Amino acid sequence: KSIPFPSAILKLKNNQMNHHLFFYIALLLKCNLAVSFARLAFSKSTGLLTSCSASTFLATNNEELLTKDDMFQDFASFLQSKQKEIVSLLEEAEGGKSKFSTDKWGFFLSNDEAQDKSPTSSRSGGIARVIQNGCIIEKGAVSLTIIENSILSNERAKTISSRSGEDVREGDVYSAAALSIVLHTLSPMVPTFRSDVRIFFVRQKQKNQQDDSSDAIAEDTKQRQDGIAWFGGGSDLTPYYLYDEDIRFFHQTLRQVCDKHFENEGKAYREMKQMCDEYFYLPARKEHRGTGGIFFDDLMATYQTLNFTKDVANSWMPSWLDTIVRKRQCLPFTEQQRQWQLLRRGRYLEFNLLYDRGVRFGLAGDNPRIENVMVSAPPMIAFTYNHKVEVGSEEEKLVNVLKLPRDWLAAEAL
Repeated sequence: KSIPFPSAILKLKNNQMNHHLFFYIALLLKCNLAVSFARLAFSKSTGLLTSCSASTFLATNNEELLTKDDMFQDFASFLQSKQKEIVSLLEEAEGGKSKFSTDKWGFFLSNDEAQDKSPTSSRSGGIARVIQNGCIIEKGAVSLTIIENSILSNERAKTISSRSGEDVREGDVYSAAALSIVLHTLSPMVPTFRSDVRIFFVRQKQKNQQDDSSDAIAEDTKQRQDGIAWFGGGSDLTPYYLYDEDIRFFHQTLRQVCDKHFENEGKAYREMKQMCDEYFYLPARKEHRGTGGIFFDDLMATYQTLNFTKDVANSWMPSWLDTIVRKRQCLPFTEQQRQWQLLRRGRYLEFNLLYDRGVRFGLAGDNPRIENVMVSAPPMIAFTYNHKVEVGSEEEKLVNVLKLPRDWLAAEAL
């Protein structure tokens, strides 16, 4: 979908003149496309733009030109590229000693993904990239899933409707794309990292319109033709030993991503942090799984939220691999500290099996891919009956934070 800007325009010498010329044409013709070209030419002349996607620069002026289907295809393509990028970065960090395996399924098993497909054809596929026994990552997965034009079951339709408030029904056609990451570290000094981003796109069936006005019918028809879509995702840490500066840096990175796209004085970050704290909670233990991050779900798909969700994914490796891992990976640890890590991993598995919506969703199908659903499980865990932490210990320090989450950025006057 990427196209080059007309080279003849970019090669003209007086770019400022081009800039004013195109705006003059736009005023005369009232043409949004000309305004887009003018802004693009100006950006090119100032060196602020190096490449151009047709849907991107058009949507900046006329967002309705970017349909929900356009968003889905754009985001699915982004996820495929991001998976390759992250796997490459992690393998480089491992020093070439450990590599990710590749497990493809569905249409990714062949070159089918590269072939032209009917807009209504149903297909699904995924790529699970898994690393085990690394120097940094004891077990990790970077998993991509894409589903196109599948049919919603009654149970899934009810779940989506109850959460989103939208009129989604059994038999509606849906597409979904997701990239999820879980990286269980070998060293207890380095926190486990979890993240995901996803899009869910529904084309709704026409409803019974016998009693509706013509305007209501027209509006309903338009919405159902375009469909409705939501973004979800986030990232969070599960540390075993607490380094306050690491957790603050992680949250500050997420705050900056939120502030870039939502000009509401930190409200978006605070709400998404609270959602993360509430979601990753084990009620039977009365403790949170980790030190949180951000979590968002059912975020209506717009050009703004598309770019926000992409930037969340772009922040993953800088917020963890490039900083926390680099600082803590070489710290020594004892066997007792390793056993504490395995005990905390037991809590991680408890959450996945008892409360995680993604696991439940994955197991709800007629023929679930159990290895892919359970790939987020830690490689080794420990359960000790009625384990108690020592008063005043580093382990107790962590448990206290898990019982009562902190506002990690409070000192920076949100």
